[in-house]
Amino acid sequence: MPSIKENLTALFDAERSARTLHASLLSQPRQPLVQELRDATKSALAEGDEEESALRLARIAVVLGDLDGAEVVDLLVDILGSDSPEARVQAGEALEGLAFDRFKEVALGIERAVERLPKGSPALTELPFLLAEVGEPGCVKLLGRFLKHADADAVAAAIEALAELGDPAAIPLLAPLEKDPRQVQLDEEDGEGERVGLGDLAFEAKEILEELARSAQAGQAGQAGQAGQHGGGGGGGGGGGGPRRGPGAAGIPNASKKGR
Repeated sequence: MPSIKENLTALFDAERSARTLHASLLSQPRQPLVQELRDATKSALAEGDEEESALRLARIAVVLGDLDGAEVVDLLVDILGSDSPEARVQAGEALEGLAFDRFKEVALGIERAVERLPKGSPALTELPFLLAEVGEPGCVKLLGRFLKHADADAVAAAIEALAELGDPAAIPLLAPLEKDPRQVQLDEEDGEGERVGLGDLAFEAKEILEELARSAQAGQAGQAGQAGQHGGGGGGGGGGGGPRRGPGAAGIPNASKKGR
Protein backbone atom coordinates (compact mmCIF):
# COMPACT_ATOMS: atom_id res chain seq x y z
CA MET A 1 0.00 0.00 0.00
CA PRO A 2 1.52 3.37 -1.00
CA SER A 3 2.52 5.74 1.79
CA ILE A 4 0.97 9.16 2.30
CA LYS A 5 4.04 10.77 0.75
CA GLU A 6 3.88 8.46 -2.27
CA ASN A 7 0.19 9.24 -2.76
CA LEU A 8 0.89 12.98 -2.58
CA THR A 9 3.66 12.64 -5.12
CA ALA A 10 1.37 10.68 -7.42
CA LEU A 11 -1.32 13.34 -6.97
CA PHE A 12 1.13 16.12 -7.89
CA ASP A 13 2.25 14.14 -10.92
CA ALA A 14 -1.37 13.70 -12.01
CA GLU A 15 -2.04 17.42 -11.61
CA ARG A 16 1.09 18.25 -13.61
CA SER A 17 -0.04 15.87 -16.33
CA ALA A 18 -3.55 17.39 -16.34
CA ARG A 19 -2.15 20.88 -16.79
CA THR A 20 0.10 19.73 -19.63
CA LEU A 21 -2.80 18.03 -21.39
CA HIS A 22 -4.99 21.10 -20.85
CA ALA A 23 -2.41 23.33 -22.51
CA SER A 24 -2.00 20.83 -25.34
CA LEU A 25 -5.75 20.83 -26.00
CA LEU A 26 -5.83 24.62 -26.15
CA SER A 27 -3.09 24.57 -28.78
CA GLN A 28 -5.26 22.52 -31.13
CA PRO A 29 -7.28 24.07 -34.01
CA ARG A 30 -10.34 25.66 -32.48
CA GLN A 31 -13.18 24.16 -34.53
CA PRO A 32 -12.16 20.49 -34.15
CA LEU A 33 -11.53 21.13 -30.45
CA VAL A 34 -14.99 22.59 -29.89
CA GLN A 35 -16.52 19.70 -31.85
CA GLU A 36 -14.79 17.17 -29.60
CA LEU A 37 -15.82 19.09 -26.49
CA ARG A 38 -19.42 19.13 -27.74
CA ASP A 39 -19.38 15.36 -28.22
CA ALA A 40 -17.67 14.84 -24.86
CA THR A 41 -20.25 17.02 -23.12
CA LYS A 42 -23.14 15.11 -24.68
CA SER A 43 -21.55 11.82 -23.68
CA ALA A 44 -20.84 12.97 -20.12
CA LEU A 45 -24.40 14.25 -19.64
CA ALA A 46 -25.68 10.82 -20.70
CA GLU A 47 -23.20 8.92 -18.50
CA GLY A 48 -24.98 6.66 -16.03
CA ASP A 49 -22.20 6.77 -13.43
CA GLU A 50 -22.77 10.04 -11.53
CA GLU A 51 -19.18 10.35 -10.31
CA GLU A 52 -17.76 9.77 -13.77
CA SER A 53 -20.23 12.22 -15.27
CA ALA A 54 -19.31 14.89 -12.72
CA LEU A 55 -15.58 14.32 -13.26
CA ARG A 56 -15.86 14.69 -17.02
CA LEU A 57 -18.23 17.66 -17.00
CA ALA A 58 -16.13 19.57 -14.46
CA ARG A 59 -12.96 19.09 -16.50
CA ILE A 60 -14.73 19.98 -19.77
CA ALA A 61 -16.01 23.20 -18.16
CA VAL A 62 -12.46 24.18 -17.18
CA VAL A 63 -11.29 23.73 -20.79
CA LEU A 64 -14.30 25.61 -22.18
CA GLY A 65 -13.55 28.48 -19.80
CA ASP A 66 -10.36 29.16 -21.75
CA LEU A 67 -12.25 29.42 -25.05
CA ASP A 68 -14.91 31.76 -26.39
CA GLY A 69 -17.73 31.84 -28.89
CA ALA A 70 -21.45 31.15 -28.97
CA GLU A 71 -21.15 27.36 -28.94
CA VAL A 72 -18.75 27.48 -26.00
CA VAL A 73 -21.29 29.53 -24.02
CA ASP A 74 -24.10 27.12 -24.94
CA LEU A 75 -22.05 24.12 -23.80
CA LEU A 76 -21.24 25.78 -20.49
CA VAL A 77 -24.94 26.51 -19.99
CA ASP A 78 -25.69 22.85 -20.70
CA ILE A 79 -23.21 21.81 -18.01
CA LEU A 80 -24.75 24.39 -15.68
CA GLY A 81 -27.99 22.50 -16.19
CA SER A 82 -26.51 19.15 -15.18
CA ASP A 83 -27.27 17.28 -11.96
CA SER A 84 -23.70 17.59 -10.68
CA PRO A 85 -23.07 20.44 -8.19
CA GLU A 86 -19.33 20.18 -8.85
CA ALA A 87 -19.79 20.54 -12.59
CA ARG A 88 -22.23 23.42 -12.13
CA VAL A 89 -19.73 25.30 -9.99
CA GLN A 90 -17.03 24.93 -12.65
CA ALA A 91 -19.41 25.94 -15.45
CA GLY A 92 -20.67 28.93 -13.46
CA GLU A 93 -17.16 30.17 -12.77
CA ALA A 94 -16.22 29.76 -16.43
CA LEU A 95 -19.32 31.63 -17.60
CA GLU A 96 -18.76 34.40 -15.09
CA GLY A 97 -15.17 34.83 -16.27
CA LEU A 98 -16.31 34.98 -19.89
CA ALA A 99 -19.05 37.46 -18.99
CA PHE A 100 -16.58 39.91 -17.48
CA ASP A 101 -14.48 39.80 -20.68
CA ARG A 102 -17.15 39.24 -23.34
CA PHE A 103 -20.48 40.19 -21.81
CA LYS A 104 -22.44 40.49 -25.06
CA GLU A 105 -21.44 36.98 -26.07
CA VAL A 106 -22.60 35.52 -22.77
CA ALA A 107 -25.73 37.69 -22.74
CA LEU A 108 -26.79 36.31 -26.12
CA GLY A 109 -26.16 32.79 -24.82
CA ILE A 110 -28.37 33.47 -21.81
CA GLU A 111 -31.11 34.75 -24.09
CA ARG A 112 -30.90 31.50 -26.02
CA ALA A 113 -30.92 29.53 -22.77
CA VAL A 114 -34.16 31.14 -21.60
CA GLU A 115 -35.79 30.05 -24.85
CA ARG A 116 -34.33 26.56 -25.21
CA LEU A 117 -33.89 25.12 -21.72
CA PRO A 118 -36.71 22.94 -20.39
CA LYS A 119 -38.70 23.89 -17.33
CA GLY A 120 -36.93 22.57 -14.25
CA SER A 121 -33.40 22.91 -15.61
CA PRO A 122 -31.01 23.87 -12.79
CA ALA A 123 -29.39 26.37 -15.16
CA LEU A 124 -32.55 28.48 -15.11
CA THR A 125 -32.09 29.10 -11.39
CA GLU A 126 -28.30 29.52 -11.61
CA LEU A 127 -28.04 32.05 -14.44
CA PRO A 128 -29.90 34.88 -12.64
CA PHE A 129 -27.37 34.82 -9.80
CA LEU A 130 -24.52 34.81 -12.30
CA LEU A 131 -25.97 37.99 -13.81
CA ALA A 132 -26.23 39.54 -10.35
CA GLU A 133 -22.53 38.84 -9.83
CA VAL A 134 -21.53 40.35 -13.17
CA GLY A 135 -23.59 43.50 -12.61
CA GLU A 136 -23.41 44.89 -16.16
CA PRO A 137 -26.07 47.48 -17.14
CA GLY A 138 -27.72 44.97 -19.46
CA CYS A 139 -28.31 42.47 -16.64
CA VAL A 140 -31.62 44.01 -15.56
CA LYS A 141 -33.08 43.54 -19.04
CA LEU A 142 -31.85 39.95 -19.18
CA LEU A 143 -33.32 39.18 -15.77
CA GLY A 144 -36.61 40.57 -17.04
CA ARG A 145 -36.71 37.63 -19.45
CA PHE A 146 -36.53 35.19 -16.55
CA LEU A 147 -39.42 36.98 -14.84
CA LYS A 148 -41.65 35.94 -17.74
CA HIS A 149 -40.58 32.29 -17.68
CA ALA A 150 -43.03 29.47 -16.98
CA ASP A 151 -40.62 28.00 -14.41
CA ALA A 152 -41.60 29.50 -11.04
CA ASP A 153 -38.19 28.73 -9.53
CA ALA A 154 -36.50 30.63 -12.36
CA VAL A 155 -38.78 33.60 -11.70
CA ALA A 156 -37.98 33.48 -7.98
CA ALA A 157 -34.24 33.38 -8.70
CA ALA A 158 -34.57 36.39 -11.00
CA ILE A 159 -36.49 38.33 -8.35
CA GLU A 160 -33.76 37.73 -5.80
CA ALA A 161 -31.05 38.56 -8.34
CA LEU A 162 -32.72 41.88 -9.14
CA ALA A 163 -32.84 42.73 -5.45
CA GLU A 164 -29.14 41.87 -5.18
CA LEU A 165 -28.31 44.08 -8.16
CA GLY A 166 -29.98 46.98 -6.39
CA ASP A 167 -30.99 48.83 -9.55
CA PRO A 168 -34.32 50.71 -9.16
CA ALA A 169 -34.79 50.42 -12.92
CA ALA A 170 -36.10 46.93 -12.18
CA ILE A 171 -39.09 48.20 -10.18
CA PRO A 172 -41.48 48.30 -13.19
CA LEU A 173 -40.48 44.72 -14.03
CA LEU A 174 -41.41 43.48 -10.56
CA ALA A 175 -44.73 45.28 -10.18
CA PRO A 176 -46.74 42.92 -12.45
CA LEU A 177 -45.63 39.93 -10.36
CA GLU A 178 -47.04 41.20 -7.07
CA LYS A 179 -50.27 39.27 -7.68
CA ASP A 180 -48.60 36.11 -9.02
CA PRO A 181 -50.13 33.20 -7.02
CA ARG A 182 -47.43 30.65 -7.85
CA GLN A 183 -45.39 29.35 -4.94
CA VAL A 184 -41.80 28.15 -4.60
CA GLN A 185 -39.91 26.21 -1.98
CA LEU A 186 -37.38 28.28 -0.07
CA ASP A 187 -33.94 26.86 0.66
CA GLU A 188 -32.84 27.44 4.24
CA GLU A 189 -29.36 26.91 5.68
CA ASP A 190 -30.67 24.42 8.24
CA GLY A 191 -32.15 22.33 5.45
CA GLU A 192 -35.72 23.20 6.34
CA GLY A 193 -37.73 25.42 4.07
CA GLU A 194 -41.15 26.86 3.51
CA ARG A 195 -43.26 27.71 0.52
CA VAL A 196 -43.74 31.34 -0.38
CA GLY A 197 -45.65 33.11 -3.11
CA LEU A 198 -43.89 34.78 -6.01
CA GLY A 199 -46.10 37.79 -5.37
CA ASP A 200 -44.66 38.14 -1.86
CA LEU A 201 -41.10 37.84 -3.13
CA ALA A 202 -41.74 40.45 -5.82
CA PHE A 203 -43.31 42.83 -3.30
CA GLU A 204 -40.35 42.53 -0.91
CA ALA A 205 -37.82 43.01 -3.71
CA LYS A 206 -39.73 46.05 -5.00
CA GLU A 207 -39.71 47.56 -1.50
CA ILE A 208 -35.93 47.09 -1.27
CA LEU A 209 -35.36 48.79 -4.62
CA GLU A 210 -37.72 51.64 -3.77
CA GLU A 211 -35.82 52.24 -0.53
CA LEU A 212 -32.53 52.28 -2.46
CA ALA A 213 -34.03 54.80 -4.88
CA ARG A 214 -35.15 57.06 -2.01
CA SER A 215 -31.71 56.83 -0.39
CA ALA A 216 -30.03 57.73 -3.68
CA GLN A 217 -32.33 60.74 -4.15
CA ALA A 218 -31.69 61.90 -0.58
CA GLY A 219 -27.95 61.59 -1.16
CA GLN A 220 -28.15 63.64 -4.34
CA ALA A 221 -30.21 66.31 -2.60
CA GLY A 222 -27.69 66.46 0.25
CA GLN A 223 -24.78 66.86 -2.14
CA ALA A 224 -26.62 69.60 -4.04
CA GLY A 225 -27.32 71.44 -0.79
CA GLN A 226 -23.70 71.26 0.31
CA ALA A 227 -22.55 72.53 -3.07
CA GLY A 228 -24.96 75.47 -2.79
CA GLN A 229 -23.73 76.35 0.69
CA HIS A 230 -20.18 76.49 -0.58
CA GLY A 231 -21.11 78.75 -3.48
CA GLY A 232 -20.69 75.98 -6.03
CA GLY A 233 -16.92 76.22 -5.71
CA GLY A 234 -14.55 73.34 -6.01
CA GLY A 235 -16.93 71.02 -7.89
CA GLY A 236 -18.64 68.71 -5.41
CA GLY A 237 -16.28 65.78 -6.04
CA GLY A 238 -17.05 62.38 -7.53
CA GLY A 239 -19.43 60.54 -5.23
CA GLY A 240 -21.85 59.20 -7.78
CA GLY A 241 -25.42 59.67 -6.71
CA GLY A 242 -26.55 56.42 -8.30
CA PRO A 243 -27.81 53.63 -6.06
CA ARG A 244 -25.21 51.34 -4.64
CA ARG A 245 -25.63 47.62 -4.88
CA GLY A 246 -28.16 46.36 -2.41
CA PRO A 247 -27.10 44.45 0.71
CA GLY A 248 -27.54 40.94 -0.63
CA ALA A 249 -31.26 41.22 -1.23
CA ALA A 250 -31.82 42.19 2.39
CA GLY A 251 -34.98 40.59 3.65
CA ILE A 252 -35.43 38.40 0.58
CA PRO A 253 -35.30 34.70 1.50
CA ASN A 254 -33.07 32.48 -0.58
CA ALA A 255 -35.67 31.23 -2.99
CA SER A 256 -33.99 29.03 -5.55
CA LYS A 257 -30.20 28.77 -5.28
CA LYS A 258 -29.78 25.16 -6.21
CA GLY A 259 -26.33 23.70 -5.78
CA ARG A 260 -24.59 27.00 -5.26
